[in-house]
Amino acid sequence: MLKVGDKAPDFCLPNQDEEEICLRDIRGRWIVLYFYPKDNTPGCTTEACDFTEALPEFEALDAIVLGVSPDSPKKHRNFIEKKALNITLLADEEKELCQAFGVWQLKKFMGKEYMGVVRSTFLIAPDGTIASVWSKVKVKGHVEAVKTELQALQNH
Repeated sequence: MLKVGDKAPDFCLPNQDEEEICLRDIRGRWIVLYFYPKDNTPGCTTEACDFTEALPEFEALDAIVLGVSPDSPKKHRNFIEKKALNITLLADEEKELCQAFGVWQLKKFMGKEYMGVVRSTFLIAPDGTIASVWSKVKVKGHVEAVKTELQALQNH
């Protein structure tokens, strides 16, 4: 998994509207890049709703919030409409970005092993380096923690 100080890998992925979002186009701002396993599941829904609710505060800090999962743009669109989300969701159907950030890992659930997304958040600084990392995220209180960290980094 990437760590603080690493350069964020370049990416171009389609969002929920099939528009390509590329790192090179949004560099120069703070980026909250959060990886989650699947649309419309309980933890992922809570996290997406929490980020949506906090979006005005992140925008006031000149930060952009991007959620990433292996779901398709169409599934993202459905998730956004169903839950009234305001955030941008990127479709990493080939799991290339998940692998580049090291969040595509072997997971265990009820005795079964499978490959999946480890819920993780990366805070990318305007210079394109990773400023903070949260791995194996517990959803409760997470968005608040990211916001607090962003404020602390900006006040240096």
